[in-house]
Amino acid sequence: MPAICPLVSPDTGFVRAAMAFVDCQAQSIGAQGYLALLQPGSTLALLLTGFLTLFVALFGYRLLMGHVPDVREGVFMLVKIGFVVALATSWPAYRALVYDVALRGPAEITAEIGVPSGLPGTGGGMIGRLDTVDQALAALAILGAGEAPIVVGPPNQNEVNPAAQTPPPPFAGFNAFALGGARLIFLLGAVGSLAIVRLVAGLMLALGPFFIAFLLFEQTRGLFEGWIRVLAGAALGAIGTAIALSLELALAEPWLADVLTRRTAGEAMPNLPAELLLVCLVFLLIIFALLYASARVAFAFRLAPSWRTAATRIASALRSEPMAVAAVATAGAAPAAPAPAAEGRTRAATVVDAISSAQRREAAAGGPVAVFTSPYRSERATSAPPAARDLPDRSAPTPLGQSFRRSTRTRVSASARRRDRTT
Repeated sequence: MPAICPLVSPDTGFVRAAMAFVDCQAQSIGAQGYLALLQPGSTLALLLTGFLTLFVALFGYRLLMGHVPDVREGVFMLVKIGFVVALATSWPAYRALVYDVALRGPAEITAEIGVPSGLPGTGGGMIGRLDTVDQALAALAILGAGEAPIVVGPPNQNEVNPAAQTPPPPFAGFNAFALGGARLIFLLGAVGSLAIVRLVAGLMLALGPFFIAFLLFEQTRGLFEGWIRVLAGAALGAIGTAIALSLELALAEPWLADVLTRRTAGEAMPNLPAELLLVCLVFLLIIFALLYASARVAFAFRLAPSWRTAATRIASALRSEPMAVAAVATAGAAPAAPAPAAEGRTRAATVVDAISSAQRREAAAGGPVAVFTSPYRSERATSAPPAARDLPDRSAPTPLGQSFRRSTRTRVSASARRRDRTT
């Protein structure tokens, strides 16, 4: 069986051959992998059948327990099932909504941004221009930087030795290392970054139906969110990488053309290796920074909380107020044995019964009555004041130390009286 993506001869250019093979493999993995999963008896077919069966069984169990969904919940469940079945079992729908957006969308967005900005390669032909730059770097590594000529003869005050103006290399053999390293770094930034984003997108597209099936349940929805994050990160990374490489082409193409012309003419350029190595390193860091930024932006994606969860939180918050009113109303009443709840009664009905019982007890006692007007508000209504004889003694307690009568006369002892008489 012939290979789906045959190898391209390296004679046409290393970058062109490598990127043609990687791009073909990414598209083949995404498309052929999805189509293979649609075959009867595949892992996806068994998983999707099991998930749908479990979803319907859980829905029927909720109906048996007395939870009848309203119109909005029912429509939401039907839309969820239709979305999962359509994208997981239909290649035309999946290709239009996911495959083309992830693999072909970044190139279209890059063209819309780069062509008006005048960036080279954004409108097409970027791989060929990257291959041309790679060939120029290889030719420059063969030619070398050359050495500045040393002036031999009597010193002349008006002439300056070119060798004296050339900074020494950091170590011996640095020029050859810098020229070879610059080409290696350039290939790492060009081929490596494009291959990473394309292969990641192809793998996620092939496994897409599995993650789409996880959308059926709230507990596994996080896996679907993670799949979207990775796919969006790969698409954003492809856009950022293409913009960075087009900027590198705008700088490298005219510069390398001038350098090769001068080196072919025999002009020495001893400063070239360090400058070329620095430029390639800077653009490699820019590409990695754009990939990191794309991943951070994509990983900030979160699906909005379902309306069911939000409605549950709102109902719990609103239900807490009537429960608090019932607790205040029954605080002064004698505790009574709660009546056994009927089978199938809801929590709201139990709360309403408790409030009604508290109102009846307060009305029988003649005290303040809590009038229950709605499930969310309660008003205080005061009945007729009770008789004075029924009121408890609300007088203030006697202060400490004043419960006995205090004498206002001065106490005089018997010895003091005898002393007063004698004096």
